[in-house]
Amino acid sequence: MYLAHVIFSMRYFLIREIVLKLKTRYKMIKQTTLLALLTLSISGFAQRSYQITINDPDSASHVEMNGKLKAAFFKVYPTFAQADGYRTKRHVTLAFTNEVPDVAGKAGEILVNKKWAENKSQKNIEKALFEAFKKNWNTYSVDKKKGYSLTFISKDPNLDPALRKKLIDTYFEIYPTLVKTFNDKSTHDVLFVVDTAYKAVAEASGNRILFSAGYLKAHPTDIDVVTHETMHIVQGYGYSAGPVWLTEGIADHVRYKYGVDNIGSKWSLPAYNEKQSYKNSYRITARFFAWLEAQVKPGLIANLDRQLRAHQYTEQSWVSLTGKTIDQLWDDYSKNPVVELKYSSK
Repeated sequence: MYLAHVIFSMRYFLIREIVLKLKTRYKMIKQTTLLALLTLSISGFAQRSYQITINDPDSASHVEMNGKLKAAFFKVYPTFAQADGYRTKRHVTLAFTNEVPDVAGKAGEILVNKKWAENKSQKNIEKALFEAFKKNWNTYSVDKKKGYSLTFISKDPNLDPALRKKLIDTYFEIYPTLVKTFNDKSTHDVLFVVDTAYKAVAEASGNRILFSAGYLKAHPTDIDVVTHETMHIVQGYGYSAGPVWLTEGIADHVRYKYGVDNIGSKWSLPAYNEKQSYKNSYRITARFFAWLEAQVKPGLIANLDRQLRAHQYTEQSWVSLTGKTIDQLWDDYSKNPVVELKYSSK
């Protein structure tokens, strides 16, 4: 499920646009300079989005230490917040206590042993803080293959290890293909989060895909949910690029065309009936797109995808690409919706 208004999508696309504009206007700027500007953009976003209050009665004597703690917070907490999802508190309180040996952390609260922190370097504080937040997750791993990286976080202690492996394998099997086929500017670093509190199916925002632990448990064979959601990352349309039905229809069309085991998950495109509309989205729209590719113009969906990403899509796009309006195309489809469909299987 693509939620365009998730704040992490805002950060991702805003920073991406900043870098693209910098590259266009200042072609002679070195890559190191661009990376520095990107880092500053991320840091600035974090400080605008999150707040920390350090409860220290003797703050005047601990200016350097508290400065390190604050800097570590802005470096580490946004990453934790991205994995924590909607429940993350944006205002965090840091308190000192002797009840922890070093650092403890959860959403909205950080506890620090002052004696431990007094002589620690910035790097060591950041590392300890990340380790503290990581304890909120059941599993955490980072896998890398052929230039692509997948961070996998699960908050479900009952997630089947075999299913976890299938999700990871599907990412490395399908995502590089989608990037090369549709958008080679897509990120190579993706985050999967399995959340017990999330009640939908799955959603993509920025470089993160959030999965419902309950859905995965009920549908353990539906590994091509990865194909649909990673296509949303590849799409990267940003805001107001086009209608939701088109975005979701393309993602399900890609699942149909590139999915690794649609038969295994008993996933298919529904037969046409007169109550349907191309605006129904998802599988209904995807079947229409499969018919368009077979009967009207091969490569049409990839062309629409490129226009949406460039914010060049309008209803006139259908006419310029096919010679007919979308409504005329749907009318043709409704009169003869026959299309040969082939589904992937393991």
